[in-house]
Amino acid sequence: MKKLFITALLVVVNWNTIVFAQNKTTASVVKATIDLNTIEDDRVKVIMSPTKINKDEVVFQIPKTVPGTYSADNYGKYIDELKAFDSNKKELKVEKTDENTWKISNAKTLSQIVYFVNDTYDTETGRGFGKEEVFSPAGSNILKGKNFMLNNHCFIGYFDGNPDVKYSVTINHPADLVGTTSLTDADKSNTVDVFNVDRYFDLTDNPIMYCKPNFETFTVDGMEILFSVYSPNGVHTAKSLLPDLEKMMRAQKAFLGSINDNKKYTVLLYLSESNKRDAKGFGALEHHTCTTVVFPEAMPSDMLGKQIIDVVSHEFFHIVTPLSIHSKEIQYFDYNDPKMSKHLWMYEGVTEYFANLFQINQGLIDEDEFYQRMLGKISNASRMNDTMSFTEMSQNVLVKPYKDQYLNVYEKGALIGMCIDVIIREKSNGERGILDLMKKLSKEYGVSKPFNDDELFAKITSLTYPEVGAFLNTHVAGTTPINYDDYFEKMGVGKGKSSVPANPFLKDQTPYITVNPSTKEIALVSNMELNDFFKNLNMKAGDIILAINNVDYNLDNIYDMVMESQNWNQGDAISIKMKRDGNVETINGKVKLTMEEVETYKLLDESKQKLNNAWLKG
Repeated sequence: MKKLFITALLVVVNWNTIVFAQNKTTASVVKATIDLNTIEDDRVKVIMSPTKINKDEVVFQIPKTVPGTYSADNYGKYIDELKAFDSNKKELKVEKTDENTWKISNAKTLSQIVYFVNDTYDTETGRGFGKEEVFSPAGSNILKGKNFMLNNHCFIGYFDGNPDVKYSVTINHPADLVGTTSLTDADKSNTVDVFNVDRYFDLTDNPIMYCKPNFETFTVDGMEILFSVYSPNGVHTAKSLLPDLEKMMRAQKAFLGSINDNKKYTVLLYLSESNKRDAKGFGALEHHTCTTVVFPEAMPSDMLGKQIIDVVSHEFFHIVTPLSIHSKEIQYFDYNDPKMSKHLWMYEGVTEYFANLFQINQGLIDEDEFYQRMLGKISNASRMNDTMSFTEMSQNVLVKPYKDQYLNVYEKGALIGMCIDVIIREKSNGERGILDLMKKLSKEYGVSKPFNDDELFAKITSLTYPEVGAFLNTHVAGTTPINYDDYFEKMGVGKGKSSVPANPFLKDQTPYITVNPSTKEIALVSNMELNDFFKNLNMKAGDIILAINNVDYNLDNIYDMVMESQNWNQGDAISIKMKRDGNVETINGKVKLTMEEVETYKLLDESKQKLNNAWLKG
């Protein structure tokens, strides 16, 4: 896919058509209007009015980075033709000083600024993203009459480096498109929404998705869950996916207990079309009372359900950290000159550990699956720099070489959480674990009381044991690699072998398939012996796979095909439409998967069974 750039030179705008609202600017409220009815050149128009300005020059900014992301995304580069006007519609001088900043002269007379916003989804090119692309769940979509994904930091900025003033945002939208969000709409019209918030952070923390109604609601222990789905071709519905989400939410609430008292939580699921210029950064982004999620629409419903459990659960656990437990760098976040905290091991790592631990704790997965997941993280972490200080990496994650290690927050970061959990379980004879620690930290700090970065380790040590403090200083702040076997052994667990089915399209990460770039067709390779799966279906080298189980495949969605195969079981019925020597035929048969031995962990010391149970299920 090509990256699309729209410049001012390519767009002709009749500025005489701009409707100027009466200047009702007060000293305390920034006003913004987003027009989703009139889309010009695939862009949305935004009008903003500042609070009262008492100086000759003011700066307007769009964020460079937003909380929950760890990259310089420069959302200002998606802003076109920003102009400033006084109350008499006279244009004021505007100077763009960097990618995200505009300096406005004669600011005492400033009444409104007007600009156009391009969406980020149009720029995405797929796996192996370009360096300038925005992670989809933090981005925006403008699809006239169908869908608008409003991560508000993409559309609305702030004046003079001061985001801590009240905002009133009016969104004009088609009557058949419903906006779903955790914000409260102050206007009961079906074409106008008004959202009033106390500060800019509350806008960035509450995305809004507009689409035709496809949502469900349910309540878990007093918390209302709103689940909204955009599926462009109607492949998935909120109702069909609800069981997996509800099962996950109920299990998470049971796991967390009293640590969370949210009254409302919104999950916005955007499903993209793989064969079009659309979102390609699959995953999710957390907020205090909601999560934005992006996955391919072509993903089968059972796999999508599993992804919802794994990915959305991670984001929901962020209500613990960093949303409830965080440093001053996060509490007083600077959107255009961010200072990063040292504690990504906790914000992302402990969160990812919880997203796996709660599943074994609540019976969603078994012990073998949990151990296999941890083993996978050990393997992935081993490919990263294992001697780099994790706190040093976190504090400098926006720059090289540290940002190249960011993905380790989900691997080694989760393992750090596991080791701390094990230490606390061992020292307390199984009575407490890392969840108990996070509850104590949440009471100590909370949403509005941040900690000092340099004081966290001492606080954790005082709430737990000296051994936890020693671990943090040696393996998290320090550069000494972790011997994970030592921590598994504390819980009676050791290495063993297990027989698991291999992916039918891969042999030790070497694919049995190749792609013709000119035709995009997927063919079986000729340089290696085929496995049991293909032999059982009498397929041969050079055969071209056109469709499997009535789903067409080619280069554009080959990843979906490989991922879908993870759901196949021995003996499942399967139908493959293929082409051999120019002739098209359909093969019907059974799935036969090659079994392979893999290293795993198992309970070997029965004397520690009780302690192991306390760790995984206590």
